Amino acid sequence: MTSSPTSRASRSPDGVRGDLFDPQCPTRRLLDRIGTKWTSMAVKVLAEASPEEVRFAELQRRMAGISQKMLSVTLQGLARDGLVGRRVEATVPPRVYYRLTPLGLTLEEPLAALREWAEAHMAEVDRANRRSEEQQG
Repeated sequence: MTSSPTSRASRSPDGVRGDLFDPQCPTRRLLDRIGTKWTSMAVKVLAEASPEEVRFAELQRRMAGISQKMLSVTLQGLARDGLVGRRVEATVPPRVYYRLTPLGLTLEEPLAALREWAEAHMAEVDRANRRSEEQQG
């Protein structure tokens, strides 16, 4: 008997399994969210600080190139998914702090592996892109 890609998928602790090949599966939305450069950077900064919290402004300073709006949207999505905790101090202006949850901490290792792969192979991918452009141009 041949196994399909989904038959090898592992089950979550509650027994529910995602199916990436099902267009209706929420796994796709989650991968869209965690597969961005901004999520990878935010998780890295928060993981390095863990278990301490990081202020919003510090996250923005450490994530060069991210706008305030994009950082806010990224953190809101991560908080909604239970990957990031958020704490607000009622000051003027309010101070907002973020930290990875225990679930969010489990994301650091696979994202670190992906970042390392990208850094190690960036030059090869750039060369392939140049060759492709030269062949098309």
